[in-house]
Formats: sequence, C-alpha cells, structure tokens
Amino acid sequence: MAIRLRSVFLVSIALCFFLSLNSARAEWFSDQQAIMGTTVRVELWHNDATTARASIDLAMEQLRRIDALMSPFKPASELFKINKSASVEPVHVGHEIFNLIAHSMDYSALTEGGFDITYATIGRYYDYRLGLRPTDKQIAAALPSIGYRKLLLDSLNTTIKFARPGMSLDLGGIAKGYAVDCAMAELIKQGISRAIVTAGGDTRIIGDRVGRPWMIGIRDPRNKEKMIAVLPLTDSAISTSGDYERYFERDGVRYHHILDPKTGRSVTSTRSVTIIGPDATTTDALSTSIFVLGPEKGMALVETLPGIEAVIVDAQGKMYYSSSLQNLNPP
Repeated sequence: MAIRLRSVFLVSIALCFFLSLNSARAEWFSDQQAIMGTTVRVELWHNDATTARASIDLAMEQLRRIDALMSPFKPASELFKINKSASVEPVHVGHEIFNLIAHSMDYSALTEGGFDITYATIGRYYDYRLGLRPTDKQIAAALPSIGYRKLLLDSLNTTIKFARPGMSLDLGGIAKGYAVDCAMAELIKQGISRAIVTAGGDTRIIGDRVGRPWMIGIRDPRNKEKMIAVLPLTDSAISTSGDYERYFERDGVRYHHILDPKTGRSVTSTRSVTIIGPDATTTDALSTSIFVLGPEKGMALVETLPGIEAVIVDAQGKMYYSSSLQNLNPP
C-alpha cells in the first residue's frame, strides 16, 4: 500500500510540474489592424505560438466579414443594398443582418426611440472631416422619414422595406460591438480562455490577465491623455460612446456623430457614456442609447437592466455612476 501511495504521489508531483512548465511557457500574443473604420486589436494568452497566431487571424477574419456585410459604404454589402432599394421594394437579406436589424429595433422600443438605426436618413448629410452639416431645411425634410416603426421587416421571407422614400440605415451604433462578439466567439471556438478584443470604443474580455483583472480605463472626454476612471474587469464587455470620436466645432457649437433621432441634431446633454455588460453587442447599443437619452433618463433605464452598469459624463463634466459603481474611485 505504501509503495502504491508513493507512486500516486510521484505521479501527482510530475503532473503538477508539467502543468506549471506548460503555463510558464505561455505568453501573450497580439495583433492590431485597421478594420471597420477604426483600430481593432486582438490579444490572447496561449502556450503555442502557431495556434495563437492562427486564432488571432480567424478573429480578424470575423471582423472583416462583418465589415463587408454591414458597411453602408461598400456597394457589395447587404446594408448598402438595403439603402439603395428598400424604398422601392422589399430587399431580401441574409439571416445574420436581418436578425441584427430586428435586434436593433428591440433597443429602439426599449429606449423609446433613443436608439434608432434610421437616424442615417439625416446622418448621411453630416461630414465631420470636411466640417459639413445639413441645413435646417434638410433636417426638417428628413425628420418625417426617421423612425424605427417605418422599417417593415418580414421574418418569413427575411426582407426589409422602407415605409417612406428617402430612408437610410446605419448600424454604426451596434455593428462594431456585434463584430467584437463574433471575433470573441471564434477565439472561444479555438479553445482560447484568456483574451481581449477591441474595436474602437467596444471591448470584450474573456478570462483574466493571469491572476489579475483587466484594468480598462475610461478617458476624459476633454483630455485624451487623462483617465476619469479605471475599471477592473473579467469575463465582460465595455463600450464607450463620446462626443469626441467624430466631430467638428463651428461658432462655439460641437457637431458630433451621435444624433438625436427626434431632432436630427447632435445630442448636447452628454459628453460620454460607458456601459459595462455581458456582451459587446449589448454594451455598444446601450452606450449609444443612453447617450441620446441623457444622464437622468439614461441612468434611470440602466438601473432597471440586470447586469448592466454605467458611467456617464454630462455636458458640464459631472460624472454619474450606476448603483454598483457608486464607490468607484478615479485613477
């Protein structure tokens, strides 16, 4: 019996040594590319360089695939085809984009129109690089065609039609988060257990940073060199929407890309919104929604949503925290 127990003990010691040696050889691998009009980054922990790099490549392929499918600027994308023809006739699309558009409408209903992908009906007249904005006349003409209820979805045939002429869709408030989730799903499929995927302001995390949480900073909306908060996160997603991402200023007015669908104009009540939740599709859509709703109404909605936390900076720079983050200390 003693010899058998000793043998079991020695086998256990050998196994522990092997596992520790295997772990010691593991390291972080990463890549960064320009996709979806922003910088995307994939970083993961693995003990095999070939597997790690192949997994990163597969994650990047997912990001490029969603960009090709949902870009409003690429003539081959399904979203481009919708915008081109849906005012005239129902446009048949694949289940993936159909389901994401239907999901977008769920957020529209939840936020009473705060989130609305038909905002592009007027949003297409803004050019933040050239400093161009629509005239009051253009806004007035476009507003009657904005509204998610004017989207006609046929789930049986997976077709989409516009109820009014001149409508246009943009999935910018949800597509990057969805793409991040697709990339992370691919990493999980490859057996990766520690990773982070970031596309612009949208991030998804699985696992921890080898015994420590990931420390994710929230930047000051008026000072890109300063962080207003740092959050320790594992197995979660975080998205930030800010009025500093795409904007121009004229006559003391900041014109930025987050528009109120009810007015066709840039939201003025908020500087930034950060949402923490279970997946990036959710956090992306909610960060945009809460930005439009404003600090008070937006935070009231957050408090009704299980598993969702928020940090909001209003137009005066005042910070608001959801209840579970009340004791959060700035960096």
